[in-house]
Amino acid sequence: MDKVTYDIKGLSFGYSETCVLNDLDLTFEPGTLTAIVGPNGSGKSTLLDLMSGHHAPTAGTVHICGKSVSSYNPVELARLTALVPQEFDFNFPFTVREAVLMGRHPHIPRFSHPSAHDMALVDMAMKMTDIALLGDRILAELSGGEKQRTIFARALAQDTPALLLDEPTSSMDICHALKSMTELKRLTREKQRTVVTILHDLNLAAGFCDRIVMLKHGRIHAWGNATETITAEAISNVFGVHANVINTATGLHISYGIKERP
Repeated sequence: MDKVTYDIKGLSFGYSETCVLNDLDLTFEPGTLTAIVGPNGSGKSTLLDLMSGHHAPTAGTVHICGKSVSSYNPVELARLTALVPQEFDFNFPFTVREAVLMGRHPHIPRFSHPSAHDMALVDMAMKMTDIALLGDRILAELSGGEKQRTIFARALAQDTPALLLDEPTSSMDICHALKSMTELKRLTREKQRTVVTILHDLNLAAGFCDRIVMLKHGRIHAWGNATETITAEAISNVFGVHANVINTATGLHISYGIKERP
């Protein structure tokens, strides 16, 4: 499997007269799990949309393996990058297994049936996300967390060298959130995948991610490892809350408090 590097230079994007991202320079490399954090409206989801080719930059470039993201056709791109969106909707009564199998479509030749390898990857992804017993259930019947685990499993079954995830654990319980982040960490370590995920939980970001990109008003406020980026001062400046950041033997632990109005 090829390795994927994203190179982002001078990236800007806006809707009409509203600037969403402004002059970003970033590199995402194989073997690295990166969290994008920031308040609502800071441009996190837009950044993933630009990296996945869903939007075209207003200015600047997004390159995947040295080529502009726009130069890839949809199938080529789907073989390189799997996307876990923040919102997802299925217009047909697909079962859980059918939804996960969709992750294999870029790899299945036209008019062909899934191979034994395809089905084995689907089974492994469903087992990892604890949805194996839900295979025959209709997606519409599932809880929010179960649906989110299904979409996560679809991305795992896609078996791409890069994964882009938009708040993948937001609807999961603590156990499945930790299990999902552990799997992402394993993929970067053992498989040298390039993983970029949006997270609102700074404790998850600090506990699992190699690098943190902290956005504020569409610009990079901080960029580096957890100790460098997740500080009480940065949290106050970016999120507008008091924070107590403790460096423990198991990593950073962050607690919050609302700022009192003057």
